[in-house]
Amino acid sequence: MIELLKAAFLGVVEGITEWLPISSTGHMILVEEFIKLNVSDAFKEMFFVVIQLGAILAVVLLYFNKLNPFSVNKSSKEIRDTMQIWYKVIVGVLPAGVLGVLFDDWLDEHLYNYQTVAITLIIYGILFIIIENRNKNKVSKINSFKELSYATAFGIGLFQVLSLIPGTSRSGATILGAIILGTSRYIAAEYSFFLSIPVMFGASALKLIKFGFDFTGTEIAILLVGMIVAFVVSIIAIRFLMKYIKNNDFKAFGWYRIILGLLVIGYFVLY
Repeated sequence: MIELLKAAFLGVVEGITEWLPISSTGHMILVEEFIKLNVSDAFKEMFFVVIQLGAILAVVLLYFNKLNPFSVNKSSKEIRDTMQIWYKVIVGVLPAGVLGVLFDDWLDEHLYNYQTVAITLIIYGILFIIIENRNKNKVSKINSFKELSYATAFGIGLFQVLSLIPGTSRSGATILGAIILGTSRYIAAEYSFFLSIPVMFGASALKLIKFGFDFTGTEIAILLVGMIVAFVVSIIAIRFLMKYIKNNDFKAFGWYRIILGLLVIGYFVLY
């Protein structure tokens, strides 16, 4: 029972931090320092990635109509527009998808630690504040997916490569990149959500294949609890973020990252 409660707590952390630009992987690494699952190292490594499937299903549910090109209620033009979104998602996914597969093991071995997390939390926190201050009075050039070119989509995909480093935040890297390239915060956030679908499905499939499918009953229960909780909490987090950015910028998340990064450094240096 205690392991299921741990899995549920980790699901809450995943559901909140996957969509807010504060790094889900970074938070999971840090939380695991204090709440350790009593499982094998191989299962734990797989769990921290596959739990994201619960979070990604929240995006699929919330944006199902917008992303579904097979809806009988859509006109031919609306279907074409939907397919254009998917084409741009595929273009944006390519850089991180290719490099993620090539360097997955190396990244796990060398960068999944509190030092990397703390540094990237602080660096990208500062960047959020600088970029938001720079763009304070600028008018966004891209306010719809029709205005999002394939070149810009690929450029945002290049920024997503940065999220392969723990603590960066996949949503944070793509949102920052999209804002730098001229999109509105709303389009930046939505495109970040859509990019996560193939990226996270691919990452989860890769980890499952490496782990194998020989689960114990306890391992299945832990994984399902984590995914279900992450799914429910993700729905709340996504709705909160999209409502928040209508009237606010991302500087608050920048300050949060800086403070958390400093606390992490302080804690591990002192203890």
